[in-house]
Amino acid sequence: MARTREAESDAAASRRRPWSGSVLRSRLTRRILAVNLLAPILLVAGMFYLDNYRETLTEARLNALRTEADLIAAAVAEGSLTFEVHPETRSLVPGQIITPELAAQIVRRLSALAGVRGRLYGLDGDLVADSRRGLGGQFQISPLPPLPEPDPMGDWVDRLLARIGTLLDQAYTMVMPRTELPLYKEPPHQSAADYAEVRDALAGQSASGAIRRHPDGKRLVLNVAVPVQYYKQVVGALLVSADDREIERDVIEVRLAILEIFGATLAVTILLSLYLSGTLVRPLTRLATAAERVRHAHGDHRDIPDLSNRRDELGELSAALIEMTAALSARMGAIERFAADVAHEIKNPLTSLRSAVETVARVTDPDQQRRLMSVILDDIERLNRLISDISDASRLDAEMSRAPTQAMDLVPLLSALADVHANTAAEAGVSVRFEGPADGAPLPVFGIDSRLGQVFQNLLANAVSFSPEGGTVVLRAGREGPRIVATVEDDGPGLPPGKEATVFERFYSQRPKGEKFGTHSGLGLSISKQIVENHRGTIRAETRTDRTGRALGARFIVELPAA
Repeated sequence: MARTREAESDAAASRRRPWSGSVLRSRLTRRILAVNLLAPILLVAGMFYLDNYRETLTEARLNALRTEADLIAAAVAEGSLTFEVHPETRSLVPGQIITPELAAQIVRRLSALAGVRGRLYGLDGDLVADSRRGLGGQFQISPLPPLPEPDPMGDWVDRLLARIGTLLDQAYTMVMPRTELPLYKEPPHQSAADYAEVRDALAGQSASGAIRRHPDGKRLVLNVAVPVQYYKQVVGALLVSADDREIERDVIEVRLAILEIFGATLAVTILLSLYLSGTLVRPLTRLATAAERVRHAHGDHRDIPDLSNRRDELGELSAALIEMTAALSARMGAIERFAADVAHEIKNPLTSLRSAVETVARVTDPDQQRRLMSVILDDIERLNRLISDISDASRLDAEMSRAPTQAMDLVPLLSALADVHANTAAEAGVSVRFEGPADGAPLPVFGIDSRLGQVFQNLLANAVSFSPEGGTVVLRAGREGPRIVATVEDDGPGLPPGKEATVFERFYSQRPKGEKFGTHSGLGLSISKQIVENHRGTIRAETRTDRTGRALGARFIVELPAA
């Protein structure tokens, strides 16, 4: 059963050990990476919303086309209209017919400078000039792209960006469907009726729009139509067209910039996350592993890494674990020594008790039997006293940690204890008196009144027992700076030389002559020291002497921090 429980404990401990393995397998590392990667991921997610940027660029491009169309239309109105002589006023007036040759030259030249395609329509809706057709309309002019320079890496990047752009467009279209645009179809014989924008322009209104260049909708053609006017008289319509190549190039550049920033941010984020994980997870792993070793170790094992030089929370944790381990080790050592002392002290009365019991069975003399029975009763009483004091000492730490401390005045407590012991000490011819502060000021401390009363009760009882008949026990208390100091002085023989600290050890007993053996367990001063130290105070003992060095008695000094 013990092995089964130990195996279950080890299995549970192994399940609680997330630090086993590399840093990358740590859950804390994964959380750090997840939190730090959130910003780069949001940056890339912004590429889904580039359609808003594309729409802004498209609107800006349409405004630019409208400006270019107005300039070309004004040039056509000024330079290609025919003039007639008015029969009555004999003045020159513009005719209603645009000269095709002049208009074609103006449209072709200005459209080439603007990088657009310009088409001029007359009032009857017929195509008058097209910048993509030569003189007379016999041949079509199409600009050829520049010869590409060999760049495998650049081609690969372009293909990658095109592929990423396609995937992003598809994903965005699935989330937010786009408005379906009409497909661009150029008839062999064009007229104003083929374009709604041209019809609006002939009616005197500027119009713009976008149509798809391919059935998949990836490329667009932007159209802007403006009326050709001369003194607010509409004499034709000009249609300016351009594809969205520049817009797509700008979008690709933005995507490339985002990807470059994402790549750099991702690398820096991962490196910083790994560095942060290393500075946090690895020390935590070492501390956790060391704590696990301490838990499974036998004996005095304190192999806790010292990280106190870090001067951060991990350093404080390391120092706290080191102090905790040292305190636990000291507590375990104290428990072991206490158990050994208890066994030794209980063994003596048990041995005496056993010997008396074995002897009384063989003795027939009534007087001897009575003496043996008296020894048995004394041993039983001694055992009872030992067990009571041992029980009090063993539960003292737990009680001190649970009991709440409160501000209290030592003067009433010490005065009451002095009065109680004065009455009992009077039977032995010993007087007890209390001397408090001369000004009657209170002596406030934080503590547990019952336990502090136990300390001074032990000291007064010891002082009374060591004082000779006619002697005096003085209990003094006063304030010295930030501490409250109380002393108990007697007129006894004083302390044995070199035993000033030994008297506070467990089971140490140095009783006055004539006192019945076994009356005291030797735990009173040890318990008193434990109580005082739990109140963050100190207790010490010394021998009072005169100028010649003669012992005048013992003095016990208790110092407690003032409240």
